[in-house]
Amino acid sequence: MEGKSKPIVYIISDSVGETAEFVVNAVASQFNSGHVEMKREAFITDAERIKDIIREASEKKSMIAFTLVLPELREVAMQEAAKYNLPVVDVLGPMLDAFSKIMPADPRLEPGLIRRLDEDYFRRVAAIEFAVKHDDGKDPRGLLQADVVLIGVSRTSKTPLSMYLAHRKLKVANLPLVPEVEPPQELFWLPAKKVIGLTIDPGLLKEIRTERLNTLGLKDKANYANVERIMEELEYTRRIMRRLGCPVFNVSNKAVEEVASKILYVVKESGEE
Repeated sequence: MEGKSKPIVYIISDSVGETAEFVVNAVASQFNSGHVEMKREAFITDAERIKDIIREASEKKSMIAFTLVLPELREVAMQEAAKYNLPVVDVLGPMLDAFSKIMPADPRLEPGLIRRLDEDYFRRVAAIEFAVKHDDGKDPRGLLQADVVLIGVSRTSKTPLSMYLAHRKLKVANLPLVPEVEPPQELFWLPAKKVIGLTIDPGLLKEIRTERLNTLGLKDKANYANVERIMEELEYTRRIMRRLGCPVFNVSNKAVEEVASKILYVVKESGEE
């Protein structure tokens, strides 16, 4: 993709657009999510704005994904996308139509209805905001407010796991462990089961870090991907994890969902969820 602009997925929603973005992310992951850009257009409730967005999209390599509950707005989106020969996906429409065939009442067709007075939704949003605020060791004071604290060396999936668990309504902070930096004292005040250690095979970590350096245009001889340095970091994290007495999971060749399920089990058993 070097030298070329990324394809754009325009997400049009009469609410926040979270549902469509989740679906788009799931599909984009099959094509390497880093090679696509998403542009979310939220709270869209009039036809002219939809036309403007699709007109803008037509000037770029893009597609449209929308979650619009009003049939007239869905129709406008479909017609305008066809007018410019843009790929388009109606995320909610087919499901609404299918439900209409089995439900005794007509749909209410109120944008954002699922969000209103939905405690789970607001807990999830709060958890996501917490994860972003306390990502990568930012604001160590927040460790004491976290439901879970993830620790490990760089490139052990701490951030993806934090976001996945946040969508499960857990407040997650993550903290990189580096030999030259003493962990914040708050880490040692936490109950052991509130902390999750993440480790990884050193050979795999070298591959991941080397690829990361290549992506950034840096030489793979940098200390970041040096085997001796990696072994030093991993040994340091083992000492910290033994000191904490926390559960430790190896993330080597494991999907985020697989590791997250193990963390959720620990959280459930500890009664923190």
